Amino acid sequence: MPESLKRLSAKIKACRICLETPKGRPLPHEPRPVFQASSTAKLLIVGQAPGTRVHASGRPFTDPSGVRLRLWLGIDETLFYDERHVAIVPMGFCFPGQNAKGADLPPRPECAPAWRARLLSHLNAVRFVICLGRPAQHWHLGELARADLTETVRNWRKGMALHPKVLALPHPSWRNNAWLKKNPWFADELLPVLRKEMRDLFPAHGAGRLSI
Repeated sequence: MPESLKRLSAKIKACRICLETPKGRPLPHEPRPVFQASSTAKLLIVGQAPGTRVHASGRPFTDPSGVRLRLWLGIDETLFYDERHVAIVPMGFCFPGQNAKGADLPPRPECAPAWRARLLSHLNAVRFVICLGRPAQHWHLGELARADLTETVRNWRKGMALHPKVLALPHPSWRNNAWLKKNPWFADELLPVLRKEMRDLFPAHGAGRLSI
């Protein structure tokens, strides 16, 4: 009998492989997997891994990055956190810790191979995928993902021809403020298209209409 999404989600939430069978150094704190998923979700948001605030809250994107991301999408918190419509499945489910400079480490290497394909197999209603960061872009875009983030994002039209549509975005972190200022075409050309896609995807929810 196929594994149910409910049963699989419970297994993921109880996962401790980054402590008990790690690839390299174990996770430096207790695991707290953070994600939301439903078989009816039409939008899939793929980030890298939870940060410190999300690790503390146990809810995806409860930080300034989440505020900016929702503005980019033009959707409010009610829709964003409604798992019936929006799935949020990062490349790593747990906060990976920080390096000596205080920057978040990459997603744990154990996580995606163990869980990702199994979880995504339940998300058959997804029509639009948003990829934040290179690990997400390489997983969902394959050869369309480039080593250079700017090139990958600039070639966004190629991902929109896929089924489901896949859109690569820079991470909405404040750390990318300089990138956003250097690349005004992102706000001028790409974001209007993204917001229209959200209106088409969620016409009954007023999506795509929040001001930036």
